[in-house]
Amino acid sequence: MTEPLQLLGSSGELLMAGHHVLPPLSIALVVGVLLPRALSRSHWPHRRPRLAVAVWNLLASALTASVSLTALRLVLSGVTECGPLLPDGLPDAGTRMWVALSAAAVAPAAFAAALARELVSAGRHRARHAELLRLVGTRRPELRATVLQHETPAVYCLPGRAPQVVISSGALHVLAEQQLTAVLEHERAHIAGRHHLLTAAAVACGRTFRGLPLAESVRTEVPLLLEMAADDRALRRCSRDALATALFAVASGQAPDKAFAAGGPSAVLRMRRILAPHATGSPAPRTVFVALTAAAALITLVLACCSVPGVTG
Repeated sequence: MTEPLQLLGSSGELLMAGHHVLPPLSIALVVGVLLPRALSRSHWPHRRPRLAVAVWNLLASALTASVSLTALRLVLSGVTECGPLLPDGLPDAGTRMWVALSAAAVAPAAFAAALARELVSAGRHRARHAELLRLVGTRRPELRATVLQHETPAVYCLPGRAPQVVISSGALHVLAEQQLTAVLEHERAHIAGRHHLLTAAAVACGRTFRGLPLAESVRTEVPLLLEMAADDRALRRCSRDALATALFAVASGQAPDKAFAAGGPSAVLRMRRILAPHATGSPAPRTVFVALTAAAALITLVLACCSVPGVTG
């Protein structure tokens, strides 16, 4: 009779452990799978690209936190369950805390390592290209840009510690004054907004959580949204026609790796957005989406705070 009761007690403890793990695991599912798919299908991000970038970043942060919290609670439950089977019995509270926090740190540490690798790699690429520009480029103070002798129209920027905008001689030949102002403002928007850091974070998230819809979407959506945000900032100083025709002129231009180009594969989509802007639309969908994302992040934070006192219990 004693053995069935012991088994029943163990099953109850396992159910209780699963009960503790279920909330953060559910949040990880929501922010890692469900919300990214819904956000990718929504239309409002292209109307509010800066807000959409913030939402993607919040989703990535919530996913990292929920995965960490899931690991913490899972390890705490596992140590408690397996402790009696160990030669020295159940570890003390301090040991349990240390093991649990080590497990919880895996996801943030993996993201931080991926981010550091991306920043270092991108920095090296830009430094090599900047050295080349010092040899073959010509600084034009009136443009606040470096001119590169090349017949293909191209405009791009190298962000970082020593940022600079680069424009080809071919672009100078085909762009009118207003068009030139438009593309230069677009590139300066990338530099002022430190968009290279947001892009690096998106790449790091994609590598850390490879296979999840959030990881796949954030690597493609964030760079596009940053280009749209730079377009919006350029439109403060130029007309829609000037920016759209300038993008058309430099669409085929090539840029070095880890640089932001005014043209590129997204140019056609962005030209359509500039020339035929979406109607303002109802704020309800984005309000609901932002509220859900913020709620998921807040709940994760509350769960994390509530988990700490229970470690020593």
